[in-house]
Amino acid sequence: MTTIAYPDPATLPEQLRQALATHTANIYRMVAHSHGMGVSFLSMADAMLQTNSVPFALRELAILRVGHVYEAAYELHHHERFARAIGLSEEAIAAAATGSGEGISADEAAVLRWTDELLNDHTLGETTRTEALELFTVTELADFVLTVGFYQLVCNFLNAFDITTDGEA
Repeated sequence: MTTIAYPDPATLPEQLRQALATHTANIYRMVAHSHGMGVSFLSMADAMLQTNSVPFALRELAILRVGHVYEAAYELHHHERFARAIGLSEEAIAAAATGSGEGISADEAAVLRWTDELLNDHTLGETTRTEALELFTVTELADFVLTVGFYQLVCNFLNAFDITTDGEA
């Protein structure tokens, strides 16, 4: 269990309290400590899952890779479930742990490489961008980069606050 208590919803600003009514996971409860950015964070989290143009399986693969690199058990718990629900193979889920492209599709292997390049180099080189634009539209590539960056933020937050799944439904 986290050593920092979740805020009492009764003490939160009204807009944040209303936003939390539909966001019950522990990460969202902890984000509520940020009165100024909490609502925007929740909005971005919704966009990542609802309006993201990256194909579901490739998006979840990238999220899982970020979760493994950051050793964010909470993130992995939830997104491994999401990945299975949308049909990502067990081989691809396992590959996210190592970043190895062996035994998975060329597109999946590429997504793992590109995720690692963003995580390690903080950019995509020209060759990688060209390769990515053979699979993704420019919109999808933009959403992919935003997804990797957002989940780096999420994993940093999860780890810094030692958030667990304790008490979640």
